[in-house]
Amino acid sequence: MSPVYIARSTQVAARMLGEEMMIMSARDSTLFSLNETASAIWQAADGVTPLDQIVERAVCAEFDVSHEEALKDAEDLARELAAHGILLVSDQPIAQETK
Repeated sequence: MSPVYIARSTQVAARMLGEEMMIMSARDSTLFSLNETASAIWQAADGVTPLDQIVERAVCAEFDVSHEEALKDAEDLARELAAHGILLVSDQPIAQETK
């Protein structure tokens, strides 16, 4: 299986509220609320760290879950957020634009 890379879209506004990340899509002003686990994945989505490493470091190290289960859930989350344009998903590292 080839690695999956994820990066936060630059077309969103995101803020941590307690243990949840609130994200608003600039595309359609849709508001998303990520739970603690999804927030950890979102914050680690740097475009250069493979998703399986993010899962190991940010999810498995903090929560009582198997790597396989956490990775499957993280891949599902990544696809869902990518469908809304708030996360970028690639099989190659993702170069982020700098401002």
